[in-house]
Amino acid sequence: MKNKHLILAFALSTLAGTVWAQAATYPSKPIRIVVGFAPGGAADYVARSMSEAFSKAMGQTVIIDNKPGNGSSIAADIVAKAAPDGHTLLIASPSSISVNPALNPKLTYKPSDLVPVSKMTTSPLVLAVTPNSPIKSVSDLIATAKKDPGKLNYSTSGNGSAPHLGMALFNLLTNTEMTHVPYRGGAIAITSVMAGETQVTFGTSPSVLPQAQGGKLRALAVSTRERSPLVPDLPGMREAGLPEYNLEFWYGMFVPVGTPPAIMKTIHEAVRTAMQQPSVKAALEREGTEVSLSSTPEQFGSFLAEDSKFWVNLVKTANVKVD
Repeated sequence: MKNKHLILAFALSTLAGTVWAQAATYPSKPIRIVVGFAPGGAADYVARSMSEAFSKAMGQTVIIDNKPGNGSSIAADIVAKAAPDGHTLLIASPSSISVNPALNPKLTYKPSDLVPVSKMTTSPLVLAVTPNSPIKSVSDLIATAKKDPGKLNYSTSGNGSAPHLGMALFNLLTNTEMTHVPYRGGAIAITSVMAGETQVTFGTSPSVLPQAQGGKLRALAVSTRERSPLVPDLPGMREAGLPEYNLEFWYGMFVPVGTPPAIMKTIHEAVRTAMQQPSVKAALEREGTEVSLSSTPEQFGSFLAEDSKFWVNLVKTANVKVD
């Protein structure tokens, strides 16, 4: 029995020594940030806006790796199965953490396979239509959708994405029906509206605002109940005539389960340092996105526990299905 205790103690001390050594030398190679959407979308914009400052804070090269598809579940699965050594990170939204698991029980990862490090940004979605559309307001959109149920097509960055859920909530509250056309990223979805392939989108701010400001889209409102200081020229949903509507969107950093706490702390501190850089804040604010950081990984975890209830309830209430 004594020998068994000695062996166990030796094994534990060896494991602890290995973890300490990993943390002490971390990061020892380039850091890969996996993004679940195509280049040009909101997640990609957030990742690239902070990557240089994050690289400097970490003292290592940072590689942005776009893995679009399946509503960002492909990216989440890649990171969930990666070595928990802090060299493969995920920038995720409610899609891969809350919505997709509620929509698809056959996913090859579980939300618990990913550990929250920090919330990074928050922003409203932006409701927009093609610029030559006769639809000039939210009330126009509701009237048009009611007149011809299912005729209007709306584009999103994929099944289970925030734009998908945003429009599902809109249809639910207005008793309208529009046809969902999912794409592999926000930029592609926005391009489809600009080209007239689809007529409506509830896109993320970085995807919609530059095109709206350039006259290639007509923005109607933001998804928050009141006007957003990030997008002051657009009405909120109360002002637009739909006071019961309110939806806000976030991105955050995640690592594979099993990542040592010391490494998580290093990543958390580097995220905070990078996101607080004036240049990063200014770049995000120009696209209608606000830096919103968690004080600790635990605080982000507590936020997610409550936030997930909203998204899962929306999936059920709006009867959202994978198209």
